[in-house]
Amino acid sequence: MEKKLRQALSQRQKLHISDPRRISSAVLIPMYKKQGAYHILFIQRTDRVKDHKGQISFPGGAYEEGDNSLLQTALRESAEEVGLAAEDVEVIGELDDFRTIGSNYVISPFVARMPWPYNLKVDEWETEEVIEVPLSALLDKSNVSQDKDILDGKEIDQYYYHYQDKVIWGATARILHQFLGILADIIDKKP
Repeated sequence: MEKKLRQALSQRQKLHISDPRRISSAVLIPMYKKQGAYHILFIQRTDRVKDHKGQISFPGGAYEEGDNSLLQTALRESAEEVGLAAEDVEVIGELDDFRTIGSNYVISPFVARMPWPYNLKVDEWETEEVIEVPLSALLDKSNVSQDKDILDGKEIDQYYYHYQDKVIWGATARILHQFLGILADIIDKKP
């Protein structure tokens, strides 16, 4: 699956959003295989962080002056938030840039493979909890609901992914929806 995912991500035209009024940021979508099944690692942010308090998200954050690229931002933030070292990550590809609603960010998402088991070191100031979600639960259409929202004056689709007692929503859910759509195409095209 990873080889097909890498190929699918490399063949698509990424939507880049350049908006000087917004803060550039990046996230890592860490994928790993646990007990024979693929999972995605999410974090729940604490109420102490500046933005997106208590929300479930991918590890990541704002671009900083010392970052050479948005990929470096995603890797640095993942190391800070959950102790995932850059050298342990295999980047598979990128998704489209996404704007946030209610905060002023443009997010560049990077799909990556991480080893498992892994000794995560959670930064308790930023990260309330690490959440492991099996891909099968995310691909199960009964676990997602949809609504409409307004972004920059235009109506957009908004998604809500339910897993156990957690709800993944906002920009994270829109990024996840794109990722799962690409994965579903790969799964549907089995040889």
